[in-house]
Amino acid sequence: MIDRAEIKGQVRGATPFTYALIGINVMVFLAGQSSPDLGRRLILDFAHHPDLVAGGDWYRLVTAMFLHGSVMHLLFNSWALWLFGSSIERRFGSPSFLALYLASGIAGSTAYQLTGSSFAVGASGAIFGLFGALLAATYRQRHTPAGRAAFGQLAMLLAINLALPLLVPGIAWQAHLGGLVAGMVVAAGWARLPLAGGGSGGRRVAVAFAVLVVAAAVALLL
Repeated sequence: MIDRAEIKGQVRGATPFTYALIGINVMVFLAGQSSPDLGRRLILDFAHHPDLVAGGDWYRLVTAMFLHGSVMHLLFNSWALWLFGSSIERRFGSPSFLALYLASGIAGSTAYQLTGSSFAVGASGAIFGLFGALLAATYRQRHTPAGRAAFGQLAMLLAINLALPLLVPGIAWQAHLGGLVAGMVVAAGWARLPLAGGGSGGRRVAVAFAVLVVAAAVALLL
């Protein structure tokens, strides 16, 4: 059972990494919009392209997470990051949140690396990882009225987002799926390990980091 003090702490908890990530995404997008040449260079030099990653540009697995192709793309991801990220960062702390975010983003990039064929940008893989972690958490609480309601809402939102690639061309659905699975795996690890008490944050980071390493190894070695 969660006592009132814990709930109060979650509500008031700071979410610096959530806002920092949103700020970085916005600043990179505005920089690209300020100059057409710079915008093209950002895509050509830092977007994810499976052939270029296979040729040694491994950093694109990460840098593509901070690029966006349009205002709507940026706004939707920023909204989703604020909605899901702030909740996770308050509950588990900033280091755990950031580790989950990066692990999910790399897993999303890995899924695209294995199946994609063109330039891709966006934080959607990382955000779907946050989504997956929350979905896994609410699934475990589905036996309570509040848990069932939250799980139903998230499941409906997930269904809508997974259907979008069927209606909107150009969406890297592979990254969405890869990030979603990674988020669920990390959340499952967090639930099964003794994460309470001293050192709990470090154990959460270790679980997420293990998923990140496995995903990166798959992307770079296969």
